[in-house]
Amino acid sequence: MKLKQITISLENSHGRLYEVTDALGKAGINLRAASLVDTGAFGQLRLLVSDIPLSRRILMEMMLPAFVEEVVAVEIDDKPGKLSELLKCFLDSNINILYTYAIGGFSSSIAVMIFKFNNNDEAIQILQRNNFRILNSESLGIMK
Repeated sequence: MKLKQITISLENSHGRLYEVTDALGKAGINLRAASLVDTGAFGQLRLLVSDIPLSRRILMEMMLPAFVEEVVAVEIDDKPGKLSELLKCFLDSNINILYTYAIGGFSSSIAVMIFKFNNNDEAIQILQRNNFRILNSESLGIMK
C-alpha cells in the first residue's frame, strides 16, 4: 500500500530539471508524478516513476544522489472540503504530515494526493478506518 518515491536534491540552475527529465525520458521511464520545491540553492525533486531501480541508476550516473522513500497515495472526491475531511482524521493522533502533493489527470471527480507521514503504517490504518481508498503501485503504473 506504500509507494516508492525517488527524491533528488537538484541545484537551482538553468536547465537542470530538463537534464533530469530528458535522461529519464530517453531511458523510457514514465513520470507518474513530480513535485519540485525550492529550498534555496537546491530544490527537492520528488518523483513517482515507472521504473525506480533504473531511474535511480541513471540519476546516480549523473552524479545526482537519489534516495528512495515510501509515500502513501490516497483517493479523495474532487469536491470542496474533502481534503480537510481527510486531514481531520489525524487531529486526535500523533501522526504528522511531512509533505503532500497532488497528482492530476485521473478523473474529473477524483483527486489523488501523495502524503509522506511521520508514520506511514499508522496513517494507512487511520485512513482505512475512515473509508479512504489507498492506492497501490499497480494502480498508478509504478514498479515496486
